[in-house]
Amino acid sequence: MKIRPLTAENSDKVSALLSQAFPNSRYEDRLVHNLRKNCRKTYEWVCIHKNMFIAYIAFSTAYNGDTPCGFHLAPVAVNPQYQNQGVGSELIRFALRQKELRDTTIYVLGDPAYYQRFGFAPVDQPVCPFARKKDHFMAKGEKVTEEFTIGYEPEFLNS
Repeated sequence: MKIRPLTAENSDKVSALLSQAFPNSRYEDRLVHNLRKNCRKTYEWVCIHKNMFIAYIAFSTAYNGDTPCGFHLAPVAVNPQYQNQGVGSELIRFALRQKELRDTTIYVLGDPAYYQRFGFAPVDQPVCPFARKKDHFMAKGEKVTEEFTIGYEPEFLNS
């Protein structure tokens, strides 16, 4: 198993992986495609096993108004054949250690029981416009006390 930064020539393989990991949704594939197309600052890594893309993770800029204030972890995808084997966990741990991300705040909207294993904790601030359950919006890194609604790239709303 190898983890590598995603290259432009491999984007079709990620699209196929996202379709496998989210068989009832095209949102994730459109989101990733639109983020790339619009030259947004994203960090992407893939996990490769036997020349097959088995996992993918992306981070896009988080905003306080127009000012970047960290990154959003979304999406993370694992081929169904490799789920529940630690592949996604290893990819997340790897990405969070990378120099581009390790000294900044990372936000995630997801299952607290899963993401708390990586140091994420529910936050009161900022507020996530997508969080139906407040404890599902978490951060890792600097604690924010200022009241604001976290901003996402427009592609999150338009994908």
